[in-house]
Amino acid sequence: ATLRLQGFVGYKAGMTQVFMIDDRKGSLTSGQEINIPATVIEAPPLVICAARLYSSTTRGLNATTDIWASELPKDLARTLSLPKKYDQQKAFERAEALIKEGKIADVRVLACTQPRASNLAKKKPDLIEIRVGGSKIEERWNYCKGLLGKQVRAADVLKEGEYVDVLAITKGKGFQGPVKRWGIKILTRKTKEGHRQVGTLGPWSPPRVMWTVPAAGQMGYHQRTEFNKRILKLGGEGKEVTPSGGFLRYGPVKGDFIVLAGSIPGPTKRLMHLRQPMRLPTGAPTSPPSITYMSMASQQGA
Repeated sequence: ATLRLQGFVGYKAGMTQVFMIDDRKGSLTSGQEINIPATVIEAPPLVICAARLYSSTTRGLNATTDIWASELPKDLARTLSLPKKYDQQKAFERAEALIKEGKIADVRVLACTQPRASNLAKKKPDLIEIRVGGSKIEERWNYCKGLLGKQVRAADVLKEGEYVDVLAITKGKGFQGPVKRWGIKILTRKTKEGHRQVGTLGPWSPPRVMWTVPAAGQMGYHQRTEFNKRILKLGGEGKEVTPSGGFLRYGPVKGDFIVLAGSIPGPTKRLMHLRQPMRLPTGAPTSPPSITYMSMASQQGA
């Protein structure tokens, strides 16, 4: 495994459409120009705030120690309470002693976003934990030390053409009935008890309502993971992807951006977590795609 951060985060700006040359082997339109939907994510640089070391226990991984950077973003105090007195040298010594003893099983970093650098009306940064890829713990630890306190851009972590999994919180729908929530059939006109409900709650025995019976309840605002979203484009000039008049309910993209093929969970402005793919399809093209046109048409009044 290569030494790299295995994830990145950004804010969903909106969707557009892209014309590109189909480079999938065996596709009916292989080598031809196709039109696909695409999602634009604004991804300001992340600040690496700390390194976190994990030890292996009988109950799984356990966070053993954190090593914080000497200089942290001022806005991070809006997210968590920062220590007023912190001995970084002592933390380094403890971490290296644990690594030398072979007690460390995993290395990750704590990174915070910079929403001020995006078009969001938000100051409070989001803090996220990202695993550091690599084969040896010592190499991963040295890589972490070199990143502490520095900014990491999307182009440093991701490449055009590769695939990512996207984790996000879906759009919240509130408390909904079983017709909307589960897609059950609306009962016929002559039904006595009600129409927008199930015809039966289940058998006499077992003497309880099973979890498989569609019921009303919370719909949306759940964490969901979508696999294998291809990165079509990375860039640092937001005007390359901003449509006329800006994205609806978002506005213009200011700086670094990521364009993904297809749709992703959640509304605009929501945090999107991108990570290395867990189930990469065999034979999937990983070279940068050939984009011929990206729509910049106004979305106002659409």
